[in-house]
Amino acid sequence: MSTKETLLAALDEAYNKRSWHGTNLRGSLRRVAPQEAATQVKEGRHNIWEIAIHAAYWKYAVRRRITGAKRRSFALKGSDWFPRPEAVTTAAWRKDLTLLDDEHQKLRKAVEGLSVTDLIRQSGEFTFAGLIRGVAAHDLYHAGQIQLLKKMISQ
Repeated sequence: MSTKETLLAALDEAYNKRSWHGTNLRGSLRRVAPQEAATQVKEGRHNIWEIAIHAAYWKYAVRRRITGAKRRSFALKGSDWFPRPEAVTTAAWRKDLTLLDDEHQKLRKAVEGLSVTDLIRQSGEFTFAGLIRGVAAHDLYHAGQIQLLKKMISQ
């Protein structure tokens, strides 16, 4: 496997493809109802819905860095964390999950277009490859967090 193929596999395994480590990010969101996604287990803490949009934002942010796309072009106003939901409806939850899926596909396509030279290019203190590995790790971190939140909500 080439470095790019390895990075693409890591992105997919962390997001929506089967892997040895267990539940990935998209798997952790499967069968989560809008009300469950909107539940805040403790005041001042993020809910599952907010975590899903946060993950979409960071997929966008990495894609923007590796493609040079313009800043502030994310689908929602703001950055990093977005108060969610505006309305607890199935349609709103599906729309935000679609945003997450779309950002994953856009990131994947951007990575597919990178050359070996691009992968070692610096963006701040990290290479493009490092940013891509990082966003895969970010997905897995939040997948675990969501799994814990689901257990807390169901108790």
